[in-house]
Amino acid sequence: MNKPLAFQSTDPATGTPFRRVELDGAAAVEEKLAAAGPAFRDWRARPIAQRAEAVRRFARALRDDRERLAGLMTREVGKPIREALGEVDKSASCFEYYAENAESYLAPVTLPSDATRSYVQQLPLGAVLGILPWNAPFWLAARFAAPAVMAGNVVLIKHDQHVPACAEALAEHAAKVLPAGVLQMLFVDKAGAEKVLRDARIRAVSLTGSSRAGKAVGAIAGSEIKPAVLELGGSDPAIVLDDADLDAAVPVVALSRIIMAGQSCIAAKRLIVERGVYDDFNARLLARFKALKLGDPGKPETDIGPIARADLRENLHRQVRESIAAGARCLLGGEIPSGPGYFYPPTLLVDVPADCPAFREETFGPVAAVTPADDAEHAIDLANRTPYGLAASIWCDASRGEAMAARLDTGQVAVNGLVKTDPRLPSGGVKESGIGRELGPHGIHEFVNVQQVWIGPARKT
Repeated sequence: MNKPLAFQSTDPATGTPFRRVELDGAAAVEEKLAAAGPAFRDWRARPIAQRAEAVRRFARALRDDRERLAGLMTREVGKPIREALGEVDKSASCFEYYAENAESYLAPVTLPSDATRSYVQQLPLGAVLGILPWNAPFWLAARFAAPAVMAGNVVLIKHDQHVPACAEALAEHAAKVLPAGVLQMLFVDKAGAEKVLRDARIRAVSLTGSSRAGKAVGAIAGSEIKPAVLELGGSDPAIVLDDADLDAAVPVVALSRIIMAGQSCIAAKRLIVERGVYDDFNARLLARFKALKLGDPGKPETDIGPIARADLRENLHRQVRESIAAGARCLLGGEIPSGPGYFYPPTLLVDVPADCPAFREETFGPVAAVTPADDAEHAIDLANRTPYGLAASIWCDASRGEAMAARLDTGQVAVNGLVKTDPRLPSGGVKESGIGRELGPHGIHEFVNVQQVWIGPARKT
């Protein structure tokens, strides 16, 4: 009998295999799905305060193991150790945040009607499937699971095949501190994930991934009449206008472009700069990029680690080459370095045409694409000239930027600040960047039954 396929990670800094985990067989998948039923019945019946204490224990377990968990991310996806440690802390804080705030978010809301009393209550749905990518294996799991479980649901997480060690670590901590079946890991391929999603015991799905994956999962969920939250790709604009404070803007825009070696859906990818500050901005950004240290992600001084996989690096390099051929000028980088691993240098493209890959496509890597804008109106037009609509930043007078925010086709706008995800605020996109919201009060309401209760007068005896 042939062995099943496996999840296999490779250290992107060296190109050597790291961890292999065989796929769950049919019996293992059935065991996990079967466990979800009684786990849900028990978990939903618990007072929110009891759920919160269990979730806080899980957060403490992550914090206590932060060094090991961060090291796993560094080995599996090449995340610089400073960023990896921050991700573990942020993941723990997400669980703590929902443990603290779920009760108020889920409180019944009284609504006037012709009833003696009428209100809406938020009830859990059941078992929810999470399908997650590789680039932030702990944070994306927390962002999905924390609100879902605090709402009274149980979750099954299908992580990306390239992060088996991170998935195992989450499963280990869940088994130690959470009731059995509340948070489980599924090691299945795409076909296995579809089968699980179509199973009647799964009541909803959350996907973080590419737009192509979102269309596939959304179609399956729709055919099964199941709620879906889809957080998909992005080609986020950073608009820098003539009245921007470049001392503040350039360091933040540079940071946004190179976090996780630029492999983040909410990273600033298209830098749209008004002509009055265009040359100054480019000179400052070039100096910033030249100072970045590319190298071993396990060393604390490293700013940029490797690209996660060889195929991802090849696609990024194609985008750079084709953009240069279309008229973009490369001021820095743009060449694959020799040696082991999947490193790509910080790369600065300027005069980027709106019809080239660096502008049209999502670039997953440390490549900044700068395009000039004639004025604010032109900048808004360029920013919206994309099939994506995840996030954007605007750098200018704050009141002016706030007025412009409503004209951007994105789910999130930062004015004079870093685009980031925050447990306190909803996150998500429009157009091909997805549907639904995660985090904040909106995130916990995605996977609940919003039940209307109408109560008439008491019957006379």
